[in-house]
Amino acid sequence: MLGRTLREVSAALKQGQITPTELCQKCLSLIKKTKFLNAYITVSEEVALKQAEESEKRYKKGRSLGDLDGIPIAVKDNFSTSGIETTCASNMLKGYVPPYNATVVQKLLDQGAVLMGKTNLDEFAMGSGSTDGAFGPVKNPWSYSKQYREKRKQKPHGEKEDSDWLITGGSSGGSAAAVAAFTCFAALGSDTGGSTRNPAAHCGVVGFKPSYGLVSRHGLIPLVNSMDVPGILTRCVDDAAIVLGMLAGHDPKDSTTIQDPVKPFTLPTLTDVSKLCIGIPKEYLAPELSGEVRSFWSKAANLFESEGAKVIEVSLPHTSYSIVCYHVLCTSEVASNMARFDGLEYGHRCDINVSTEAMYAATRREGFNDVVRGRILAGNFFLLKENYENYFIKAQKVRRLIANDFVKVFNSGVDVLLTPTTLRGAAPYLEFIKEDNRTRSAEDDIFTQAVNMAGLPAVSVPVALSNLGLPIGLQFIGRAFCDQQLLKIAKWFEKQVQFPVIQLQELMDDGSSVSEIEKLASVSLKH
Repeated sequence: MLGRTLREVSAALKQGQITPTELCQKCLSLIKKTKFLNAYITVSEEVALKQAEESEKRYKKGRSLGDLDGIPIAVKDNFSTSGIETTCASNMLKGYVPPYNATVVQKLLDQGAVLMGKTNLDEFAMGSGSTDGAFGPVKNPWSYSKQYREKRKQKPHGEKEDSDWLITGGSSGGSAAAVAAFTCFAALGSDTGGSTRNPAAHCGVVGFKPSYGLVSRHGLIPLVNSMDVPGILTRCVDDAAIVLGMLAGHDPKDSTTIQDPVKPFTLPTLTDVSKLCIGIPKEYLAPELSGEVRSFWSKAANLFESEGAKVIEVSLPHTSYSIVCYHVLCTSEVASNMARFDGLEYGHRCDINVSTEAMYAATRREGFNDVVRGRILAGNFFLLKENYENYFIKAQKVRRLIANDFVKVFNSGVDVLLTPTTLRGAAPYLEFIKEDNRTRSAEDDIFTQAVNMAGLPAVSVPVALSNLGLPIGLQFIGRAFCDQQLLKIAKWFEKQVQFPVIQLQELMDDGSSVSEIEKLASVSLKH
């Protein structure tokens, strides 16, 4: 049952094949079995069981709230949850319990979703590996998959079992791992420069970043206000569309959300792609791109072409400036946002009381890790009066040029862009931590950051396994507020590619549950 899609398990609940309480207990049991993955910071067992019980009562009365009623979900630990600790994986917020729910969390709960817990991340979502949080790194479930283990047998003997586990990507690595390991059916992440799509690609799940302004940010503890978007992680595109339909719409508590009411969100099946135009950005053919990812990208383009779609090369000429531009804008907004954590109102406060200044300094030194402090310092440097024009204002102008590149491409008749999501598959942890956080983030988010600066929707879809038996994802980028069209195309593509289901039977309550969701496919992108 745990291996089914959200839509399938919803149907099973309505048909009485399983009760919400039984489903919740299965997920809680698996969360305990997979505790070593460190996907969750907080497991809200009592809350989840109570919510499942309420859902069960509704089903017995024939008053189901919809497709999400009784469905176990997880939420990244930078979304405020009433009565449940929200830490942002930082010592600064250990013990902080918000008095309210983030709008997206409240909307899910209003639909009857069952909250299993809060997922792990890089501290304050600053990172691309989910390795830099105060509660330790998240381990990729694929590290323990049958597919990866069989490939590892070919490696030289003597390598330590414990040292060879893989990163999840980040910063929403906990949410991606939770979905990939079947401990929930959907999870919320946040996406500022790829933080939902990056871990989705590494964990073999779907990671969707909505258009900026389509989904409320209220209650999402901010990193970069002008780029942050709540993200959705699921095991298939259709499930992501279901969750988006519950979340999209105007929120009076978030002035950046669209004013127009959102029509009921449905995802019709696309059968003919011959009228589509797929753009391939030539600037995304980065020298660091692995040969395997390049091959899958090319085969995906050929797949569309073979089905009658028009596939053309396009140019996004300012792409090369996106990394530096993003760094300046990101750190500048971080410096502003992190100023609220001063030890006075909430969060950590040091014991030093010599002076207010000494208390500020010691609190922030103790509460923040090196990565957060480094970004605060960089951001304040860019915002200095003598640097403001040369750095921050110039970066804003470049951001506009980057956004205009996308506008020109879509105005030329292109429906969606097809790109890699990451440079390569998931890296072993010991290899990943050899580089510093800034370098890793710049490399890992090279294909995803520009989308956030332009406010566009994008989705990462798993396409195939690498020679090492690890997931590879490709990214589709759509026009602003054409999220439905983007997901419709992604759903068609997903149906064509034969992406294998992760084989973790030894961790499942039911050994047959994984095989239940083997996807029917007409084409494979395998080597």
